[in-house]
Amino acid sequence: MADLSPVRRLMKLVHPEGIPWPGSVLYNALSSSTIFMRHYELAAEDILSHCSQGTLLDIGTGPARLLLKLHQQSPGMRLVGIDSSAAMITQAKQNVAQAGLSEFIEVKEGSASSIPFPDQSFDIVVSTVSMHHWKQPEVCLNEIYRVLKDNSFALIYDIVSDTPKSTWNEIKREFGRLKATMFWLHSFEEPFYTRQNFEAIAQSSLFGKGRTQSFGLFCCLILKK
Repeated sequence: MADLSPVRRLMKLVHPEGIPWPGSVLYNALSSSTIFMRHYELAAEDILSHCSQGTLLDIGTGPARLLLKLHQQSPGMRLVGIDSSAAMITQAKQNVAQAGLSEFIEVKEGSASSIPFPDQSFDIVVSTVSMHHWKQPEVCLNEIYRVLKDNSFALIYDIVSDTPKSTWNEIKREFGRLKATMFWLHSFEEPFYTRQNFEAIAQSSLFGKGRTQSFGLFCCLILKK
């Protein structure tokens, strides 16, 4: 595992891998806020610049907001989401059904450490704000490698604990001090990685290497099989 501080290592041990009820209800509400939706838009744009057709897997899909954004921008893609929380999958199915997209977007229970699909099933695999929940991130990246087709990308988006101060200032200007402060406090409550941690985990996986790039508050770990 990446070299985490003792405090963050302890946080990871006690932190749940999936968000249970009633946390799933709260997260579903928060995910519809402007700051969340803007970052889903940024992620969707970046994802489609790497792959705009075929089959996509979203790991830790949560309320399925990203999948809904992706369908809006690329309705021809087959979109699949998994989450280890049964309560969160219930929220995701409700959101997909309310959008009238149940026949286009599949969501089901499943974990990053044991992805319920055969080898080389997907043209691209993505995840947003989920990797810091994974108890064994190298195992999870190896599972992603397994279900990903050759010469394809995995894009892992998360908040990092060493986000530059200039980025936080930009978020304050765009979304207001209160929302930015809530995200800043969140980075201490959650066991987030640093960018260096991201790259170290990639080196320990079957991918062998990965590079990072920032999109707003998101840091993306870019992996290619």
